[in-house]
Amino acid sequence: MRPAKLRRPVTTPALFTFGYEGLTINGFIARLKDARVNLIVDVRELPLSRKKGFSKTAFREHLAAAGIGYEHRPALGCPKPVRNQYREDGDWAAYTRGFLAHLGTVNTEVRNLATTARKHRACLVCFEADFGFCHRTYVARAVRAAGGPAVQHLTARTALADAPASLAA
Repeated sequence: MRPAKLRRPVTTPALFTFGYEGLTINGFIARLKDARVNLIVDVRELPLSRKKGFSKTAFREHLAAAGIGYEHRPALGCPKPVRNQYREDGDWAAYTRGFLAHLGTVNTEVRNLATTARKHRACLVCFEADFGFCHRTYVARAVRAAGGPAVQHLTARTALADAPASLAA
């Protein structure tokens, strides 16, 4: 199967994040179209889902039918040991440290995604609806720091500009 031809952005490049938790595939795609996203970057290490339409092959096919491209970047997913530890202890700070340590090992992938995001209205996708508790936010911030466009987090109804908390001295 040939990859879908990507729609060219109708406005400036942007880097969105969006979690599909609580949405149907049709609702998810409608929201992407509202935001004029033309490329999905799947940052799940394993692109499998219990939600109909969101596992890799079906997801790619639904997106292609809507004129939206799909790329899977497993290196930007959260490694299984970090995920498993979080499931066990629920310690978000430990999860964050573990994921950021991993993210520091995939600098080439981050820079490549920054290049891609400058050419498209791209959207990083994972399951978690709350971007404040999802690794995709850390990926998006790393891409921005590597020269990618400004980050916006999509929700079912709105888009929020990324505003990382600053550390007080």
